[in-house]
Amino acid sequence: MAEPRARRRWLTLAVFAVVVYVIVHAADTPQASTPPSAGASRPTPSAGTASPSASVTASSYDPAAYASQVRTRAQPAHVSAQLVMAILYNEAYKPHDAAFERAWQKYKPDAAFGIANMHRATFDEVKKGRDFAGRSWDELPDDRDLAIEAEAWYLNDLAAQLPATWHVSLSRDELLALGYNTGAGNMLAFARGATPGSQAQSYLDRLHANWAKAWKAVGG
Repeated sequence: MAEPRARRRWLTLAVFAVVVYVIVHAADTPQASTPPSAGASRPTPSAGTASPSASVTASSYDPAAYASQVRTRAQPAHVSAQLVMAILYNEAYKPHDAAFERAWQKYKPDAAFGIANMHRATFDEVKKGRDFAGRSWDELPDDRDLAIEAEAWYLNDLAAQLPATWHVSLSRDELLALGYNTGAGNMLAFARGATPGSQAQSYLDRLHANWAKAWKAVGG
């Protein structure tokens, strides 16, 4: 999930993160290897990796390129493909390059992984009893389809916790997005009428800003 505080710190920590990336990438990756293109139509565990300069600006990653996977994964989870896509746009604020994410995690061990920004504990809970139960959280940076699948099923789990009715103007998808960002407990508090704080409201505002774009990306 998104980390609003980390999002605000990305700009000030960018130079440090790039240095960490270069050091770790140089140590862990054979110099002769060439990362595959991020534009593959169907990501595999080795796909979705861009060059360091492209990944740092996040310019090589467009959530819309994964519209097919979003539609495929949203359907069995019984969640809106538009919502899954909008959340991917919300979570696209940081570079989604596998080596960069791992370099960042060495600096910040509790960082989230993958294009859907999921934490280890959340992934380990969501995967129970699911087709991807045998997969590992640390595969998320390399496998964008897995990240989307986990996101969709987490939204499914959040939806199962919503009450039958709520007395606020927030829609089901808005509550689920808030739950994705802030956790199930806060989502239920918002459903009961609690006012979202500044960080949660910022996430909701970005969701609204990305809503039409997400609709267009998944084909309406």
